[in-house]
Amino acid sequence: MVSKTIKQVLPLSLIVPVIATAGCGLPSFSEFSTPATTTATVTQTVTKDVVKNTTIVTRNDFSEIIKDTKASVVAITTESSYFSIFGTYTQQGAGSGFVLDKDGIIVTNNHVVEGASSVNVIFEDGTTYKAQAIYSDEYSDIAVIKIDATDLAAVTLGDSEDVSVGNWALVVGNSLGLGISATEGIISAKDVTLSSSDKSVSNLIQTSAAINPGNSGGPLFNTNGEVIGITSSKMSAVGVEGMGYAISINEAMPIIEQLITNGKVDRPDLGIGMYTVTSSIAMRYQLPVSYGVLVTSVDANSIAAAAGIKAGDVIVKINNIDVRTTSELNTVLQKQDMTNSISISYYHGKNLNNVEVVLNK
Repeated sequence: MVSKTIKQVLPLSLIVPVIATAGCGLPSFSEFSTPATTTATVTQTVTKDVVKNTTIVTRNDFSEIIKDTKASVVAITTESSYFSIFGTYTQQGAGSGFVLDKDGIIVTNNHVVEGASSVNVIFEDGTTYKAQAIYSDEYSDIAVIKIDATDLAAVTLGDSEDVSVGNWALVVGNSLGLGISATEGIISAKDVTLSSSDKSVSNLIQTSAAINPGNSGGPLFNTNGEVIGITSSKMSAVGVEGMGYAISINEAMPIIEQLITNGKVDRPDLGIGMYTVTSSIAMRYQLPVSYGVLVTSVDANSIAAAAGIKAGDVIVKINNIDVRTTSELNTVLQKQDMTNSISISYYHGKNLNNVEVVLNK
């Protein structure tokens, strides 16, 4: 459990919502919805030498888990003010979170609270707290909220390494901003990587449990009632059914600890502009390779500048790991310890250079 005191390091005005699709008034928590889920009791029917399994379906096998964990799951509502030539307007958003520590530490997604002018945390009994401090990491999409509360019911953390494909999984959260509800599914895949134009997110848990706008930041439970992941509707493709994703709790906890201790996450930054090399880019600029990361600019006081890397160079490896795209470079780089040095292999013209750089320069 986390018991460290958080110091406020970011003004609330710097944080902002991404889930606008679920904007609505404060949700009602008069009822806590449980899913119609199943468990299988197997009996055997013997006919001569053949043994057949008969599955008998029963209901409500997850009700005790929901009952035991609902006090630890919260709805999060946000408001953001925007200015235009037509005046000022307010946009509402909704998300989910869970109690990590009894003294008021709530975990959610960064995109739930990013940029919000006000953030409220609402418990299943209707008790509402205004966020006192928020600490976020955009890259991992994880945020920590501090509220002025004590003796809260904290979740129990599980071990996401122990998860197996086919295990039951429960998503609990503020789906569509309508209040806390639960959905069930199985673990569909582990160690999933999703890539965008500028980064890759790895070690995700894929589940068939429904994840909708408003669920972001809430817990993914195993059947022991332990949190094994942080769900995100942002990573669920529009129009795709039965494929939701959660940040594994083992991957999330080191980031959460840094946010609690330092109010931020220190991440390596080479200080370069970059572009993924393709065959057409390589031909156009007469590059020596048709893969890698083209350096488009170098900050004067950056790690890259100190290493002698210049605009026009092509980075192909970090710590002897191939980086063929900008997202691969970012993924490898963000996994490095800030106290370490790394090796970078890059082409300057037709010459392949190797250089060692110190990350905490």
